[in-house]
Amino acid sequence: MMGLFACAGNSDKAPAPAAGSTPAAGAEIPKDTSIKLPSGFSASIVAEGLGKARHIVIAPNGVVFVKLERLKDGKGIYRLQDTNGDGKPDQVTGFGKFGGTGIAIKKGYLYASSNEDVYRFKLDDNFNVTNPDNPEKIVTGLIDRHQHESKSIALDNDGNLYVNIGAYSNSCQLQDRTKGSPGRQPCPILDSAGGIWQFKADQPGQTYGTGVRYATGLRNVVGLDWNTATNTLFVMQHGRDQLHDLFPDLYDTKQSAELPAECMYELHKGSNCGWPYIYYDEFQHKKILAPEYGGDSKKTGAEDAQDPVVAFPGHLAPNGLLFYTGNQFPEKYKNGAFVAFHGSWNRAPEPQKGYFVAFVPFSNGKPSGEWEVFADNFSGGPDKTASGRATYRPCGLAQGPDGSIYVTDDSKGNVWKISYKK
Repeated sequence: MMGLFACAGNSDKAPAPAAGSTPAAGAEIPKDTSIKLPSGFSASIVAEGLGKARHIVIAPNGVVFVKLERLKDGKGIYRLQDTNGDGKPDQVTGFGKFGGTGIAIKKGYLYASSNEDVYRFKLDDNFNVTNPDNPEKIVTGLIDRHQHESKSIALDNDGNLYVNIGAYSNSCQLQDRTKGSPGRQPCPILDSAGGIWQFKADQPGQTYGTGVRYATGLRNVVGLDWNTATNTLFVMQHGRDQLHDLFPDLYDTKQSAELPAECMYELHKGSNCGWPYIYYDEFQHKKILAPEYGGDSKKTGAEDAQDPVVAFPGHLAPNGLLFYTGNQFPEKYKNGAFVAFHGSWNRAPEPQKGYFVAFVPFSNGKPSGEWEVFADNFSGGPDKTASGRATYRPCGLAQGPDGSIYVTDDSKGNVWKISYKK
């Protein structure tokens, strides 16, 4: 399949295809058999060549909006619409003059974030953007110091907007990522980063002073979602790096490759997840005092910090989180969580891992079983996984109106649709 922008460009409507090249309305898209899925599921590529496609949202009428980390042809958001029923977008519109990660739809507006601000665009009844060149700036002036800078977003049903503000540090050392450097006590970064801030979804011009620090002690969150079954915010934290590099007397290279866990947390107002003072060890099942603060790989710390609801292996980079509310998939998936793992870079000399979408079953608002790999082989094979030279790297997740789910890749700019048929 040709790259999407090879034929569509930035126009409101793609040029007509050559005679005989368009499938009949309702035809199935060719399946992408390279993606490994459970029995009954299939994946198809609905877009290619989008650039660094980060988070994604699907409107109730099936229109797809993709946020790009960097501008492509001067645009940071792309609207994709399939008007002829062949399963692939034939209308492609680019707008938004800012890069970034976050995107969401709520109550007639499209919300999108840069690394410093959150904007919203008015949508009409067909989910066309009515003010593409003049969005409202809802939040402005958030910290961007070029480390953990993405501002992922989520909205609840009570008019609130939640924004991740990642810590511009690995572990709040006096000298960041420097061997043996102690941690700052207290960590001043937590005043303006390292947590989730809550703002009003309909109030332009908000700043730190307007918002509320909703949760703290979170090094960096890229994947987050409002769980409608529990009416709470869930997040995926990226765990800290370089335990062996920074404290070789306390950690060997294998420990450094596998620790700490990538953690899922359920947040409430005032939640504290403990960064930078502790990390979660998925083998000991404990909150371990960080070496920057006197830890020795065994001492526990910050007992008042909450435990994760799920602990995944270290350094898999969870970039997307989606709670499934559709009816297309089998019952086991209902209200469960999908997590897109971007893949590791820092497990050497151990093999790199990740580059897959995982699933966690939930029941009554709590995990009800072990997590499992749901969609795999985005990397292109075991050798590419182990070396970290993945072909594709999963990033964003969204649910379509038919109950399918969509997965973005910010390496080549693909968008997959994953469907189930008995």
